[in-house]
Amino acid sequence: MSRVGKKPVNLPENVQVEIDHKVVVKGPLGELSVGLPKEIKVEKKENNLFISRRNESKEARSLHGLMRSLIANMVEGVTSGFKKTLELSGIGFRANLAGSKLVLSVGFSHPIEVEPPEDITFAISGNKVTVSGINKELVGRISAQIRAIRPPDVYKGKGIRYEGEAVRRKPGKAAKVGVGGSG
Repeated sequence: MSRVGKKPVNLPENVQVEIDHKVVVKGPLGELSVGLPKEIKVEKKENNLFISRRNESKEARSLHGLMRSLIANMVEGVTSGFKKTLELSGIGFRANLAGSKLVLSVGFSHPIEVEPPEDITFAISGNKVTVSGINKELVGRISAQIRAIRPPDVYKGKGIRYEGEAVRRKPGKAAKVGVGGSG
């Protein structure tokens, strides 16, 4: 049995859950929903959600822990939200906000504009860009797309990286000693 799937999802007081063919979670920050596979059953008892399998098929076993994680992430998202912080490192690399758009100057001949999807907001402080929203998957995907614009360089380390990400640096070409054109 799934160790993750066995754990109940605790519901805060300000969160409402509707269970039908999909699970809809409403909270102070917004509303999220996920489709419910026919192999998975969700029950609400008091302030907890219990996720269980209807049968022991391979598909049901694989979806059990996944659905519990998705529902737990939705509950956390509508109560506190999710954030990812990206760092810009490099001379002249900077980020600005133009309305809700993120405008990046990261060494190309033109600035790169990133349009935020619904429920995603950008914040800038110094050389850091914070992507925040209620949907964990969407926050992670948008952060990955921004990072992919200029991933960290392995030789100089400049580019866009996640906060706290360790970039492995290569030493570069070593100069040869004693070899020259003087003969």
